[in-house]
Amino acid sequence: MRAVVQRVKESRVEVKGEAVGAIGPGLLIFLGVGKDDSEKDCDYLVNKIAHLRVFPDAGGLMNLSLMEIGGAALVVSQFTLWGDCRKGRRPSFAKAARPELAKELYEHFIRLLKAKGINVATGQFQEMMDVYLVNDGPVTLILDSSKSL
Repeated sequence: MRAVVQRVKESRVEVKGEAVGAIGPGLLIFLGVGKDDSEKDCDYLVNKIAHLRVFPDAGGLMNLSLMEIGGAALVVSQFTLWGDCRKGRRPSFAKAARPELAKELYEHFIRLLKAKGINVATGQFQEMMDVYLVNDGPVTLILDSSKSL
């Protein structure tokens, strides 16, 4: 499972011109599910993301987590994180999960974040989305559960 995590001042997702999810300060999480991923990958990423010390403390150092600041998360499904661009000019998505598994794990990921008391907004699975954000920093991190489990 892969995630691109961006610290934001605010972010929102629109589908067909209508806002479907929005947050204030927190994290925008683009989540890509691989074909070999499981709930174990969700558990790892949720715990890692919820406790990442990427928010500034009183001294301006990145010492606080999403949970410590009471921030929100906007989770957007993005299978293109599994695009393999090593050969040719068109990405291969052979390692991305089929939609059924991807949706199941995407929803599980969201449930786990909510269970931690994090306010969660989402995009819409398998929809074309316009994602708006005001980066804070910018701070952008790439996480991959397969490199950690």
